[in-house]
Amino acid sequence: MRTRTFGRLVGRILFYLLVGFIVIYSVFPFYWAVVSSFKESDALFSPRPSLLPVPFTLAHYENVFTGAAFGRNLFNSLIVAGGVTLVSLVLGVMSAYALGRLRFPPKNAVLYLVLAMTMFPQVSVLSGMFVLLRELNLFNSHLGLILSYLLFTLPFTIWVLTSYFRGLPRELEEAAYVDGATPVQTLIKVMLPLAGPGMVTTGLLAFIAAWNEYLFALTFTIGNDVRTVPVAIASFGGATPFEVPWGSIMAASVVVTVPLVILVLIFQQRIMAGLTAGSVKG
Repeated sequence: MRTRTFGRLVGRILFYLLVGFIVIYSVFPFYWAVVSSFKESDALFSPRPSLLPVPFTLAHYENVFTGAAFGRNLFNSLIVAGGVTLVSLVLGVMSAYALGRLRFPPKNAVLYLVLAMTMFPQVSVLSGMFVLLRELNLFNSHLGLILSYLLFTLPFTIWVLTSYFRGLPRELEEAAYVDGATPVQTLIKVMLPLAGPGMVTTGLLAFIAAWNEYLFALTFTIGNDVRTVPVAIASFGGATPFEVPWGSIMAASVVVTVPLVILVLIFQQRIMAGLTAGSVKG
């Protein structure tokens, strides 16, 4: 009995040590970015770096919002990421409902085709998208970025929501049909309220993916009128061509990351419900 109790205690200690290591490994980079954003430039290159922002300064944040059009870049990212999320959810819900609830012969083929679209790396479609956006006069525009981002957000949204709709009770749908509801009315009034956690999860992940995207934004935009924050941060320059303004880069990274952290904290319960939906059937 003592041996078993000792073994459980050791296992629990090892488990908490592993959890603590994962938490520190995940959180420390963001903590270091926050600390570095409040340090003076000379302290960033100290041979004995401090884990605290000593000496403390707000100069890097002032440089971010006064020395460049960073506010405009934030606005651009908000428009693009919000548009991508909205379009992904609207098209994804309709497609996922059809693939998850309706019966037609090529349904599985369509679903696997959607999944196959996520396997192509962005660089493989870069040249084709560049020519397409240029021919459609959408180069260097918010709409062009939104359409290009749908290449990787829409397939993911359709795949996740299809699995979610499949797990919903069919009896509710049949009861709506008995009451005279059309498929569209059933989707809007019955299925969408039940699919709320899944929509929040996929919508937030689509927003984060569009918010952090760099390659398409770098290729399909020119200047700060449309440029998003990842490209803007990468283009920060110092006082000389050979200087990298790490303090300003860290400050901008914190400004960009904090809204995402707040969104995750606000919707964490719905995110967990959406991620675990369908794991237990019955």
